[in-house]
Amino acid sequence: MRPRQTAADFDQDLLNLYDEYVHGRVDRRGFLERASRFTVGGVTAASLLQMLSPNYALAEQVAKDDPRIEAAYAEYDSPQGAGKMRGVLVKPAKAAGKVPGVIVIHENRGLNPYVEDVARRVATAGYVAFAPDALFPLGGYPGSDDEGRTMQAKRDQVEMTEDFIAAAKWLSKHEACNGKMGVVGFCYGGGMSNTLAVRLPELILAAVPFYGRQPAVADVPKIKGALLIHYAENDPKVNEGWPAYEAALKEANTRYTAHTYPGTNHGFHNDTTPRYDEAAAKLAWERTITFFDEMLKGA
Repeated sequence: MRPRQTAADFDQDLLNLYDEYVHGRVDRRGFLERASRFTVGGVTAASLLQMLSPNYALAEQVAKDDPRIEAAYAEYDSPQGAGKMRGVLVKPAKAAGKVPGVIVIHENRGLNPYVEDVARRVATAGYVAFAPDALFPLGGYPGSDDEGRTMQAKRDQVEMTEDFIAAAKWLSKHEACNGKMGVVGFCYGGGMSNTLAVRLPELILAAVPFYGRQPAVADVPKIKGALLIHYAENDPKVNEGWPAYEAALKEANTRYTAHTYPGTNHGFHNDTTPRYDEAAAKLAWERTITFFDEMLKGA
């Protein structure tokens, strides 16, 4: 296991370049060429990319066999999307009756070990969590984020949206769920969390987008649930949409709280890469669970 590094170990311009890479705005060759100016002391551009890439040995905060949970893969129908879909369903092992449900939505690379672990974390807080894999129609998460990003880019965006809508409807009717629904997502999943709040206003009572793209301003009045929005300070591509989104939320009298975490980068909650910020991630997660407790258990 390689030692954990932090964002402070890297030049901010290199972190910004890596962000361009993981979002498909720069290909691998382009990253390596531009990263060469950050190489010192025998460190190559390829080794820099490896250092910045996920190390899933660091991902597990809740073990798959943790006695507090029951986890299994489950399939569901998505008639307006891919047809047949799959995700990981995680339930509290000792729940007294039905509990609220939370959809957990991955980044732009499929259902990787980090997001599966997030679903387990949600379940330990007393919710039935379901994390769909948008790559299931293409064979599922391939074990590599680079390959996963390539695969997810091949999927039809409208179909994928319908797949997550279908997942929320499916979970709301699951025998373990009491019908009260929330959603949390990261990066692509953050944007999809906003989308579900728009598309399923009667169902989604609480949405938590982590550094996600904002919905169209014209769609904001459709939102009826509450929002808890997490942003990274060093995330200009995502943050540029926030002023218009906030103005629309205020105009529509939508219930929302937004936090921008100082000094953090896009992906600060993902504990498998150097962009992870432990203090910010823990605070954001505490706020997330408190928010779900208030909106879903207290409602």
